[in-house]
Amino acid sequence: MIAHLTRTSPLGRGEAARVVADVLAFFSEPVEEFVRRRHAELKARGLTNEEIFPRIADELPQRRVAAPKLSVRQLRRIVYG
Repeated sequence: MIAHLTRTSPLGRGEAARVVADVLAFFSEPVEEFVRRRHAELKARGLTNEEIFPRIADELPQRRVAAPKLSVRQLRRIVYG
């Protein structure tokens, strides 16, 4: 991937390596951390929980390793305990 990025973009080897590491770290994030992070991001944009939890539920299957299907109630438990 690093070699491909250096051939097809203006990135140097070190920059390409950081991009690949960042992407892998982003998609390796545990489900609970992803849910908490996305909730905080969407809340900061002014969305309500009624808008946030269905959106997060729709995003989970798009992750690198699809998370199990979680209900809105399960997502609320992750965020609020």
